[in-house]
Amino acid sequence: MVTLNHLSVEDPDDGSPLLPEAAEAATPTPVFHRQRVVTKTDSKDFFPSRRENFAFSLVLLIGCYSAVLIPAYFPLDKVATLSDDNQHPKDLALLNRSASLLSGPCQPHWGLNHLKPLPCSASLLDIPVFVQQDRPVRWDLSPPLGLQGSEEHLALALASLPQPGLPPSLRREGSCRRCVVVGSGGVLHGSHLGSHIDQYDIIIRLNNAPVSDFERDAGSRTTIRLVYPEGAPNSANEYKNTTMVVLVVFKSLDLYWLTSIITKKPLSFWSKLWFWREVVDDIPLKPENFRILHPEIIHKTGRVLQKYALKQRNMVPTLGASAVVMALQLCDQVSLAGFGYDMQHPGARLHYYETIRMGAMKAQVVHDISAEKLFLRDLVAAGAVTDLTGAL
Repeated sequence: MVTLNHLSVEDPDDGSPLLPEAAEAATPTPVFHRQRVVTKTDSKDFFPSRRENFAFSLVLLIGCYSAVLIPAYFPLDKVATLSDDNQHPKDLALLNRSASLLSGPCQPHWGLNHLKPLPCSASLLDIPVFVQQDRPVRWDLSPPLGLQGSEEHLALALASLPQPGLPPSLRREGSCRRCVVVGSGGVLHGSHLGSHIDQYDIIIRLNNAPVSDFERDAGSRTTIRLVYPEGAPNSANEYKNTTMVVLVVFKSLDLYWLTSIITKKPLSFWSKLWFWREVVDDIPLKPENFRILHPEIIHKTGRVLQKYALKQRNMVPTLGASAVVMALQLCDQVSLAGFGYDMQHPGARLHYYETIRMGAMKAQVVHDISAEKLFLRDLVAAGAVTDLTGAL
């Protein structure tokens, strides 16, 4: 018996063919792995197409730009206002007190009767409210305490006013009237007093304090808006539901501006240069809806404030303090809303309509805010006026 220990599968040197068994052994046996081969068709299911990838990138890009640009188009104070719409009033006790006051009958001569016991009362009685041709005006003092040097401009302005004096709707005879002076203070923000303010007979506002978008806290009606040219609202919307615009004269050119507004004749380029800020060219009211505040209001308010000031000087009161004295001449009962600067908290809101803080008041040197607060506190304590927002 012959045993084969080794069988070569290499080609024989002589080139003869392999044995069948050897040929079969020489053929490599395929090895099958369980690994899945990704075909071109399968890759479409796994990876997004070019169109899908472009769409996703575009959405991501728009989202990033929106996150950056949207805050630039929505000021912080507006965003805060919109987000606060569903909040509750910050002081229900004050809101209830205001409602109780409005629910009772109007008390004739209430303000003047409670003003008389105060030492300053003699200075605040029987002051003319608007300038008119048949009543004297102080000429020995320059604006805003008088009208010295403004005779020519005053004559032109009065000539353009069909009704320069007190209109019948504001005269006391025959009815009891309630006034509210709406200040610009941040304390008004979140008060929810708007619907109460709108119930007063006479609603007095100051300069460019807005109504639009702030009706919930500040109300929607305006009877009198006290302004000087640089402080008059630029938006025509702010003059809707407005009965009267009253000019407070701080310089002779202010009267020239009023004449321009009433007659619809634009100011010259050179005249505009004398205003410290751009002034509005048009106010959408009729000529009979304009007046000039009598400088005696400013002068006598300043005289009273001197008694509360640490330094004796010619005091120029704010429009807010002057408006309170004017209201005492016009109305039987006077209420205040949005008054009282809290200088002890510089981070508090300065105005109800913007996010500027109380610390900004330290930069102003024209008005004596501390003296005004003491004066208004005395009026509240005597019962001559009512503080609706509780900051005095």
